[in-house]
Amino acid sequence: MKISYIDKLAFIDIKNRKVLTTISKEKDTWYIPGGKRKRGESDKKALIREVKEELTIDLIPSSLTYYATFRAQAHGKPKGTIVRMTCYTGEYIGQLKPSSEIRELRYVNYSWKDKSSPVDKIIFDDLKKNNLID
Repeated sequence: MKISYIDKLAFIDIKNRKVLTTISKEKDTWYIPGGKRKRGESDKKALIREVKEELTIDLIPSSLTYYATFRAQAHGKPKGTIVRMTCYTGEYIGQLKPSSEIRELRYVNYSWKDKSSPVDKIIFDDLKKNNLID
């Protein structure tokens, strides 16, 4: 079986021991906000662009801190398609609100894990293990 990778970035935002998650229009799975990098983009540049597109906020570049990288079978893709999710935390300016591509956003606890993509389930496990979410 041929293995292929999808390179993605995620913004982990935790408030009151809950993590921010979103659901896109016409999708059935919740995701931690972020997205794919464009050719030549750095992690931070791609994450800033994607989060602005999804949540209408401006991440503060100097505040972005690498959290971890996770890998899992990509949701809804052929077997052997692996998503590699590089995660950052940080601060932002503006008020969170869904963009035209996002149906809803909410802060959730660990019980929300099963509504998420395979890689996000691993992230939920890690956040719980590190006592960051309830």
